[in-house]
Amino acid sequence: MLKYSPALLIVALSACSNGQPQAATNDIAADNSHTSISVDLAGHDLPLVVEMGDAATLGVDTPSVTWNDQIGMLAIKAGDRFSILISEEPGGISRLRSSLDQDPLQTHVVTEEAEDRIIYRSSFPDDALVFVHFYRIIRSGGREFVLRDDPSGQFNEADITRMIGSVRTQRPA
Repeated sequence: MLKYSPALLIVALSACSNGQPQAATNDIAADNSHTSISVDLAGHDLPLVVEMGDAATLGVDTPSVTWNDQIGMLAIKAGDRFSILISEEPGGISRLRSSLDQDPLQTHVVTEEAEDRIIYRSSFPDDALVFVHFYRIIRSGGREFVLRDDPSGQFNEADITRMIGSVRTQRPA
């Protein structure tokens, strides 16, 4: 009987718990589903942090961060609803507006514009499909970065709002 007493004690305590361990496990899972995903880009020599939002909204737990030598940009992607490109270059809202105005294939309508950002909608003639894009300039420590949505993605206004506000400069240590 002495051999089985620890096993009986565990079974007895589990039976008396009235489902409490299970409830605790469910609470932890619920908390993890609302975990905010962020990436520190210091490892890529960028003084920026990307805060993407919660994993449940994005549909993934881990983002991908990839340097693309061909285009000279850092691509950060998390699921189908978050995909941005960051480059270190002088930004130019007026230059972007000029290129949008001269685009012979698409019609572009600016929906929001500030000194450091622009949000616009693009569409092809005779096509009901509308693409929402953004372009943002971030200055930090004498450096200038351009943040934009990935042109291969298709995002709605909520996605664009989340992405345009996701990048902040690192606080000095």
